[in-house]
Amino acid sequence: MSDGEAPLGPPVTARDWQPPARKVMTGRTVAMAPLDPAAQGRSLYALSQGADPEGQLWTYMPYGPFADPAAFHAWLERCAASDDPLFFAVIDTTAGGATGKASGMASYLRITPAHGVIEIGHIWFAPAMQRTPQATEAIYLLAREAFDGLGYRRLEWKCNALNTASRRAALRFGFSFEGIFRQHMVVKGRNRDSAWFAMLDHDWPRIRANFERWLAPDNFDAEGQQKVALSDLNQTG
Repeated sequence: MSDGEAPLGPPVTARDWQPPARKVMTGRTVAMAPLDPAAQGRSLYALSQGADPEGQLWTYMPYGPFADPAAFHAWLERCAASDDPLFFAVIDTTAGGATGKASGMASYLRITPAHGVIEIGHIWFAPAMQRTPQATEAIYLLAREAFDGLGYRRLEWKCNALNTASRRAALRFGFSFEGIFRQHMVVKGRNRDSAWFAMLDHDWPRIRANFERWLAPDNFDAEGQQKVALSDLNQTG
């Protein structure tokens, strides 16, 4: 230990961090609405089944695919009743407002107000929504609420280490890779090594500006193609 070096980490100003609320988070192209199986269940099931007959959406999830609508809706009901994870449906608002027709789901989980730490997870988007501005804006809204709304210190992203698409997405969104937790979980009877990513409160102003620059309408040409990549803005390659 060098002279003058503190024996512990930097002090943290005490905060009365609160868990996230069940509320609508609205962006330009999507809204994150508290999961409502009665309003959103039919569209979610149709999207997950009709566009994904082989169940690939569920490959890295600890649940699914579901045998029939009844099993899917029973799962949705359990999700809607949960406080941690706290689930939201992704509503595409570009076609006339938040009508309740959902295009995907995501959640906050491992919510730890005592430390100002929260995770985004349980993310699945219908195939038509994947790799779209709406998908990116959904993550932006969750991150914005975590930092600007709740004032949390740390936002986490974890995934199966074999899930290369999720790992690429985490880096694109501005999360930093922190390592592999080996034999972290058993999922569907198989070992899961987990890749850990996070962004911190002091990272957020830069990352927020990059999200907003990328999501701006003038970043897309007449065919909807991006002019500047979010990964380039976040310098992830």
